[in-house]
Amino acid sequence: MPDREEPTGALVRPYAVTRGRTRPRLEIAIEALVETTVRGRSAGTGSRGGHGREHQHIASLCDGKVQSLAEIAARMRLPLGVARVLIADMAADGLVAVYEPTSFDNNDAVGTELLERVLSGLRRL
Repeated sequence: MPDREEPTGALVRPYAVTRGRTRPRLEIAIEALVETTVRGRSAGTGSRGGHGREHQHIASLCDGKVQSLAEIAARMRLPLGVARVLIADMAADGLVAVYEPTSFDNNDAVGTELLERVLSGLRRL
């Protein structure tokens, strides 16, 4: 029976990281790019909100290498919603910069460009 209990614990833990919050302070698109700021590099393990370890991991992932919200969630093995809440908290605290994708017009050339960017990002994974 221990096998049945472990997945439940694994699913509960990530939401404990956000203290049960499911709504981020800022809306962040799944393809938004995240980069550690100077403040984020110098923040060390402590940050407002008491989530130092997760914040430090995100800061190290995005230090010198811009990553999308989806990439961060995948690399940390966290649900997308949990990663979104953590990154929004970090952005509000000035620990990371979030670069939202530009809005595109509804023409085929731009749609193709977006699909090519997504495909390129998937290949990098």
